[in-house]
Amino acid sequence: MKETIAQSSLGEKKLATLQKSTFGYFLKETNLENGMVPDSTKEDSFASTAAIGFALTSYPIAVEREYLTRAEAVARVLTTLRFFWNSPQSDAPDATGYHGFYYHFLDMKTGRRAGRSELSTIDSAFLLAGFLAVGMYFDREANKEAEIRTLAQALVARAEWTWAQNGALKVSHGWKPETGFIKHRWEGYNEGLILYLLGLGSPTHPLPAESYAAWLQSYKWKRLYDIEFLYAGPLFIHQLSHMWIDFRGIQDDYMRARGLDYFENSRRAAYVQQAYAIRNPRKFAGYGKHAWGITASDGPGPATRKIKGVTRKFYDYRARSIPHGPDDGTLAPWAVVASLPFAPELVLPSIQHFNDAHPEMTSKYGFKCSYNPTFAGGETKQATGWISQGYFGLDQGPIVMMIENYRTGFIWRLMRRCPVLQMGLRKAGFTGGWLSG
Repeated sequence: MKETIAQSSLGEKKLATLQKSTFGYFLKETNLENGMVPDSTKEDSFASTAAIGFALTSYPIAVEREYLTRAEAVARVLTTLRFFWNSPQSDAPDATGYHGFYYHFLDMKTGRRAGRSELSTIDSAFLLAGFLAVGMYFDREANKEAEIRTLAQALVARAEWTWAQNGALKVSHGWKPETGFIKHRWEGYNEGLILYLLGLGSPTHPLPAESYAAWLQSYKWKRLYDIEFLYAGPLFIHQLSHMWIDFRGIQDDYMRARGLDYFENSRRAAYVQQAYAIRNPRKFAGYGKHAWGITASDGPGPATRKIKGVTRKFYDYRARSIPHGPDDGTLAPWAVVASLPFAPELVLPSIQHFNDAHPEMTSKYGFKCSYNPTFAGGETKQATGWISQGYFGLDQGPIVMMIENYRTGFIWRLMRRCPVLQMGLRKAGFTGGWLSG
């Protein structure tokens, strides 16, 4: 694997160490009997369908980086794909999936629906992206690698995207056996971008082009801190679809009209986040030039505390957002790292800041999910304030994948050759850049 970046002030070795330690979550927490990956390291955690997709995509990186041998990665991938292919697909309340989609949370041991979680179209999309990634990477003639390709193609083909529309143009958030389809649909710029591209590119049950046109109509363009961009408040929205797709130089109708691409938009989103942290309108402790990253993350709440004369409300896991909130003073280092390909000039000094100012934020699997310096005004004795005690698969995957895309562009180059994504992008009206080749 050819390195494509110069030495940074952070140091290539430190960046490599962060990537490897973060991958340790998938290495050590995965159930090797069925491929289930826990949502978090918290006790009795369910498996997260999205985290499984992140793990699958990370296995090729692990082979290239020699964290795993190719044979070890093949074994993990085959176990996972065989499980999902043979898992129960029905409207039964304890199935694994239905119509080719999967429940948001699954039991770590059985792989069946956990609790009353929804059949999630977005979490299924991340899992399908993982299927595609391993199907593209394991391309040798060996029987096991051929089986990976066959299963990956079959699993992607099984997803009935037209069913998920439930009679409308835009895709439903999901479905429950007890109550039917969820009324909310994927609209307004968010992580659903990759969902629509996968649906449009489906070889068996494709979404119509009109579905993507309807998605574009729900976008909101904003100007914040003298920066114009396609708005989304939580930082993760500007990152997740980019983990697989290289949006540099390719544009759909919306971006052509604005004169930029989604990659540039995500770069601007990072600058908006930093500008918000510098201004710090709610006067939280610890925000600044190198301390930003407001996104979906764990938090110290639910709690209400009076700190320095101000009554503040704190949340637990919440999709934190700027500039309108919710914002309770919680920062997520993982979200900063996941912006590395877009704005390394902001991210690398910020990673160094986290390392220097808050060494207690780093443990066995790299950066902990989040921390809240303001919460130090309560009972906690830690100088940093509250620190998340759990690691989350949804945070670990973006770190591993986006560090790799920054270092070598490996996942981006791999997925450029993916027929499903190529078809989806073209059907959505994307042109230019590498799509012209």
